[in-house]
Amino acid sequence: MRKWLALMAIYFQEGLAYRANGIIWTLTDTVPAMIMPMVFIASAKTGNQIGGYTNSGIVQYYLVMLVLTNFIVCHIMWELAYEIRDGVFTPSLLRPVSYLDVCAIRNLAWRCLRLVYFAPAFIILIFFYRDYLVGSDLYFGWQSIAAVILGHIVSFSLAYMLTMFALFFAEVQSIFGLYYFPLMFLSGQMFPIYLMPGWIVSVAKVLPFYYTTGLPLDIIMRRIPLENALVPLAVQVLWILGHFAAAKLLWKYGLRQYAAVGM
Repeated sequence: MRKWLALMAIYFQEGLAYRANGIIWTLTDTVPAMIMPMVFIASAKTGNQIGGYTNSGIVQYYLVMLVLTNFIVCHIMWELAYEIRDGVFTPSLLRPVSYLDVCAIRNLAWRCLRLVYFAPAFIILIFFYRDYLVGSDLYFGWQSIAAVILGHIVSFSLAYMLTMFALFFAEVQSIFGLYYFPLMFLSGQMFPIYLMPGWIVSVAKVLPFYYTTGLPLDIIMRRIPLENALVPLAVQVLWILGHFAAAKLLWKYGLRQYAAVGM
């Protein structure tokens, strides 16, 4: 526990030292919540709906999604892959704490700081869209809390698994770039997945991206009956176990291929 707390303090200090970078990344993620509701509102005639969403419903959708995105979605693989390529990763092999523990604590420290950076922008958005925040029927019971926590672990475990490819290849930016395309569309971050054809919705619910932010949002907005929530929660657990198992396998064979280009 002392080692974990020491690491947490180190990464808190690192996050505060580079707070401008953190604030810029956080503000970048607020763009869909700023723009997309206005696009939907402008597209819908007075009193009409788009895909079953009223103007008020779509605003609430993007505000809830914004909160979930800032808490759930992990981008840690970019920095970790850079460190592996440049050899900064090498001392981690000699530390008395596993590399997975270091990555998890590092992610947790950044997650806490990110929520702090995000709060002012969120307050401004609530004030801007205050007229649409009426008649909300959001659910914040144990199912939604469990879905949010598991969604974060799904995202972290997937990012950690992708990081392991940096042990095999000197350049993994293209792999990470491909990851974001299905993430944005199949997790519901760009727009509700139910606005897409039914077969795409079916595909989304097979892949892990939906189980990051899509499932928690569906439970919070009551699009999934609470009595049916246990099955998708179990799917989240299966994806977590699968990601960590694949990461462990990639770690085992990747260390044999590892060569620090920057060393």
